[in-house]
Order: sequence, then C-alpha cells, then structure tokens
Amino acid sequence: MKKIVVTGANGFIGIEVVKALLKRGDFVTGFDIVANDSIKKLLLETKNFEFVQGEISEWQHVANLFQNAKPDAVIHCAAIVGVIASANVPFSTMRVNVEGSLNVFESMKLFNIKRVLNLSTEEIYGNFLNDVIDEDHRCLPLMPYGISKFAVEQLASDYKRNHGMDIIHLRTCWVYGPGLPRQRVPKTLIDAAIQGRSLHIENGGDFRVDHVYIDDLVDGILLALDKPSHKFDAYHLASGKAYSLYEIIDFVKELVPGSQLSIGPGQYLFGDRIEAVKKGALDITRAHNELSYTPKFQIQDGLKAYLSAARAL
Repeated sequence: MKKIVVTGANGFIGIEVVKALLKRGDFVTGFDIVANDSIKKLLLETKNFEFVQGEISEWQHVANLFQNAKPDAVIHCAAIVGVIASANVPFSTMRVNVEGSLNVFESMKLFNIKRVLNLSTEEIYGNFLNDVIDEDHRCLPLMPYGISKFAVEQLASDYKRNHGMDIIHLRTCWVYGPGLPRQRVPKTLIDAAIQGRSLHIENGGDFRVDHVYIDDLVDGILLALDKPSHKFDAYHLASGKAYSLYEIIDFVKELVPGSQLSIGPGQYLFGDRIEAVKKGALDITRAHNELSYTPKFQIQDGLKAYLSAARAL
C-alpha cells in the first residue's frame, strides 16, 4: 500500500485518480479548497481516504499537508484549467498554477518527498508544427494556461537538478468523459444529442485535436506512478490520434440517430472569441514503450462509453 497525496482532488481528473488509487488499496490524502459531494461520499465509504481542505497557493496550507500526510508520492492535479478560464483570470491562473506548484515543490524539498507526477498539457507547445508531435516538440505557449504550465515544467527542472527530485510531467490533451465540467466538445454534443436539442457550432469543423478518455488518462497516471525509475521526465498520455470536429459530430450522430448536430468550417473558437492554436495528435510511443501505456478507448468507443454514462445519470 502506498501513501499518495492528490492535489485538486475535487477536479474532473483528480477525483477519478483518487477513486482508482482507493480501489487498488492505496491510502490517499485528497487536497482541495472544499469537499464536494463525491469527496464526502468517499469519506463515508472507505477508511483509506482522508481529505485536507486548503488553498494550493497558500504556503502554510501546503506545507502542513505534506508534513502531516508524509506521502510516498504526489499526484499534482490542482490548477486553473483551460484556455477560457485562464484568459478570464490570468492573475489567479499564475498564482494557482505557478505559485501553487512552487508550494508543492518547496514542501517536498522541506519534508524530503522525492516523487511528484505533474499533470501538464499540450498547450505548452503552442501551435503544433506537425500533425503528430512527440515530447521533444519545441514549446512556445501562447495563452495564460499553457504559459503557466510551461513555467511549472521549467521550474521543475531546477528542482530536479538541484534537489534530486523525481518530477514527471504527464502531458495530456482534451480529456473527456462522465463529469467533464467544461462546455466544450464533446460534452456539448453529447448533452444536445441526449436532450434532443439541435446544436450548431459556428466554427471549428476542420479543427483536429487529440481526445483522451478519462479512464485511459487515469490508467496512464497509475502506470507512471508505479514505474520505479524514469528515463524521461515527460510523457504524452493521449489517444495518439486527432479527428476533426466534423468527424466527431458524425460519430455522435451515428450513436444517436436523428440528433441534429452541425458545425461550420475553420478553426475552433473557445467561448466564441478565442481562436484555438493549431493542434493535432500527441505521439504516445514513449509512454507505450516505457510505461506499457495503451489506450483502450479510441474516440468512437470513448463517445459510446460517455453517452452511456450520461444517459444513466
């Protein structure tokens, strides 16, 4: 049994990581600003889980967390996530994402905790130079979210070099599945199809991006956690393929015959105002070779599972 701290335990990814760790028998300390209903349910169901309320950007909260939990490793999910959210609150994004990560690294140094898995993003690359990119692609983020995440990776290099920390960056892409909180594809499509609403998206049909189902991402995180030592400090955890939004809409319409979904051409707009950078697929060869990571859900299977779960709610 391992003792694991999960920051951002309330989040879409964090709560699924917590559940997966508990299912296999680890002791988990979740950390977030509030205990939501999912957290409260887990506290009632298992003795292997505790929750610590606090702010990732408050040094004392994070230091106390690590001093008391004494974890074997940390899975760092806490962040202000997404292009729109970060553009709306750039000051908070830097404080939470960068200063919060510094608090994690400094607390680990203080209490001699060596391993952290840091959830990162394809946004650190900026515009993709190729349709499929690997982890050595140049990084030129263009928006606050990607900039903050790239800054964290750069800071981590300093802690690894000077303090011997084992900081592994797990770069994922558009994660989807039950519980996805943001109003973006494919959630908007699934919701409209189930509710029998027509939905037309003005722009974005040509936009291609790698979608990874939540279960696959969690599997990859646990594989990275369990690997005794790492030759690389960054891995892509994604599907390895990038379908256009035209194709994704067609897949949903096949799954829900009669659904009235459509999209216009061109690049995707976040919140109908911020144009997405050029994306594509993340090469997952390194994760496959080093972690034995093999996604179980390509987009058609993932959409089918997501649809089934959404209908059951």
